[in-house]
Amino acid sequence: MKPLSLVRTHKQRYILALGLAVLLALMWWLNTSRVESAKLPDFKIIRDIPELKTRFFGFLEPLAKAANQAVLDDRDWLLQLKAELDKGKQPGWIKQRSLNHIADRYGLDDKESAPSELVKQLLLRVDTIPISLILVQAAAESGWGRSRFARQGNNLFGEWCYTKGCGLVPKNRPVGATHEVRAFNRPYDSVTSYLHTLNTHPAYKMLRQKRQALRKADRAVTGFALADTLIFYSERRQAYVNEIKTMLRQYNQLMDK
Repeated sequence: MKPLSLVRTHKQRYILALGLAVLLALMWWLNTSRVESAKLPDFKIIRDIPELKTRFFGFLEPLAKAANQAVLDDRDWLLQLKAELDKGKQPGWIKQRSLNHIADRYGLDDKESAPSELVKQLLLRVDTIPISLILVQAAAESGWGRSRFARQGNNLFGEWCYTKGCGLVPKNRPVGATHEVRAFNRPYDSVTSYLHTLNTHPAYKMLRQKRQALRKADRAVTGFALADTLIFYSERRQAYVNEIKTMLRQYNQLMDK
């Protein structure tokens, strides 16, 4: 029989460890909640351009990291499931249901496929976007957070929608056109929608394939490496890609200082 004092010591350590874990979880939740609920600052009042860029990137980077982390959580789960499947272990109904749920969220309808095939298809889509590319495209599309669509609709990436009332009507919208610039409740929602678009829309299949090829070759997935795959993001096509590349170079120089 263990001495009573030893039992108490173990119990105290367990309670202390449990309390610390709860505290850390609470701190993480509060920080994540703070980031996700952040409001867009008034960037129009900043006249100094270097300060504007620094402030804009400083505001957006935590949102980009949080959005990427949400994707990474899904990806880690899929990789764990893949490891089990590679060993011949089939998922139970709970894991199969979770797999189908992820497939729904990432736009895959073929849930009748074998779990291994579904995981393979999902890993092409469920992946992060380089922080540099998120920040630079947001800067380009929102005019450094100063556009009407950013200020009034929290739209940082120029995303369109096609249901009446879903967003803000562009002032120069052609006669007969029905698109609006989508409105979001929070800037964070705009970031998550942007990631989802790049990870699911047919126009960015080349981006997903390039990203996967880089990972398989054990090469860095950088914003510059993916920039050429954004040829369909803007009607300006190659001119837009060239602009993004220029801004990426400037961003990298700024981060190196």
